[in-house]
Amino acid sequence: MNATYAATLSELESRFLDHLGSRGRLNGIALERLQRLLDETSDQLTAVVLKLGLLSEDDLARALVEFSGLPSLSREQLPTEPVAAAHLNVSFFRAREIVPLGVFDGRMHIACWNSLDEYAVRALEFASGFPLARFIATRSTIQSALDTLYPAQQTTPEGTASGAHEDEEIDRLKDLASEAPVIRLVQRVINAAIAAKASDIHLEPSSEALHVRFRTDGLLRQIEQQPKEVGASVISRIKVMAGLNIAERRLPQDGRIRVTVQGKDIDFRVATSPTLHGESVVLRILDRDDIALDFNALGFDAGLQATMREAIARPHGIILVTGPTGSGKTTTLYAALKEINTPDRKILTVEDPVEYVLEGVNQVPLRAQIGLTFANALRAFLRQDPDVLMVGEIRDRETAEIAIQAALTGHLLLSTLHTNSAAAAITRLLDMGIDDYLLTSTLHVVLGQRLVRKLCATCKVPYEPSEDVRARLRAAADSPSWYRAGGCAKCQGSGYKGRTTIVEALLMTDAIRAKVLSRADANLIENVAVEQGMRTLFQHGLERARAGDTSIEEVRRVSSLNN
Repeated sequence: MNATYAATLSELESRFLDHLGSRGRLNGIALERLQRLLDETSDQLTAVVLKLGLLSEDDLARALVEFSGLPSLSREQLPTEPVAAAHLNVSFFRAREIVPLGVFDGRMHIACWNSLDEYAVRALEFASGFPLARFIATRSTIQSALDTLYPAQQTTPEGTASGAHEDEEIDRLKDLASEAPVIRLVQRVINAAIAAKASDIHLEPSSEALHVRFRTDGLLRQIEQQPKEVGASVISRIKVMAGLNIAERRLPQDGRIRVTVQGKDIDFRVATSPTLHGESVVLRILDRDDIALDFNALGFDAGLQATMREAIARPHGIILVTGPTGSGKTTTLYAALKEINTPDRKILTVEDPVEYVLEGVNQVPLRAQIGLTFANALRAFLRQDPDVLMVGEIRDRETAEIAIQAALTGHLLLSTLHTNSAAAAITRLLDMGIDDYLLTSTLHVVLGQRLVRKLCATCKVPYEPSEDVRARLRAAADSPSWYRAGGCAKCQGSGYKGRTTIVEALLMTDAIRAKVLSRADANLIENVAVEQGMRTLFQHGLERARAGDTSIEEVRRVSSLNN
């Protein structure tokens, strides 16, 4: 380990990192990525390992047990009732993610997930007056136990019970949420969002007002402001509709709402988050009638459709869709599942969350708080005699390894990965610790995609790009007319209406396999793919711009290329 790297770690963390390398749990590439992030953050080593997906929670817990010699605990072995913690503040346990087990034989027993947290050990021994006996559990197990045993709303800032005050607060919030003006306001905002074809509603409190913003065609725009005094009642109304705990305002919460608008049932995914001036709420609009699960409607041309249909017709292997959040990855997977959803196939999915219900498909929502992770669900699916599996996202090594195993044992698996290009998905899987020979034998195709705004057909304006722009775009002088955004009533002055996809499809050819086996970086892999005929995101975007579907500016915005 180099000196710069070691300087960012405690002595115990440095020894644990050496242990991970010597036992083959992290390869050289993974160690380099870890070093880069540790140099940029103050997070502890174990937290960064989980954040990068280099080890799953189970693998990390096993490694810590192996390294420290401490015993492990399962969720069933943790207390079912809160334990008196020698007058220690419960907020400390929540902050350091520790579950007190009690004092036995003159030692204070605790369960933790990060046994390398030397500060917590010293602080607890000093505050309690007892030496510690530690047990290791997974992080989700610790967090689930803390949420169950010591809910945040049970303590005041001084750490004392406040049941009577809490009951009064709940009643007050319920009264506010049930007032007619508040109900009408919330319904009006929902109706306006649906009429505007928005994908999300953002309710954001500030020191002066409650801001209401809609995300339309991928971009946020301010709609209105409400007096800050109505903020709490509006948020409470939405939380009541979503079945959330209205008294809990210090932790994020997730829920769902179904409302009827103009005779149509529309689902909303609700996510709350505490902010400096109150709770911020985002409602994702899931209008099943407004989504076309069809490759043609999604903007896939004949060549891309043929590539996808050939891939999903195979009996086994892996198909990945990559891109940032909100780039339409899940919709593409749904379109693929719809194509192969026949009575002779059993299809199972695990999603976070289930966005649209697909008839004939067995869909399972993620429940990490009770241990139902992507990896655990996928492992269980393999015992269900499936033909096709869909995993909402490959986030860590454990999930990736089980996905590879599923593909090797005769299953077709579809999933997503958060990378900026198709080629980067391959290097990301290698960084997670997947063997190159397994990857080359199971991966069929990787799609990289983005959503671009479509020019409004009513007001788009033809124009000729300058010679400088043509040179940078490498566009021929005799290209047909290009178009740019205009602005009219139909598109609310934006010049755009609706969205479509631009896609790059990287096929696992023999030349690509050779680059993967030689551990080439993403740029080299992409160069080989382009030489073999792959059309990049930017190139596909230019084709859509030449066809008048979108603008050059929009393509450059989403593809992040300085072409």
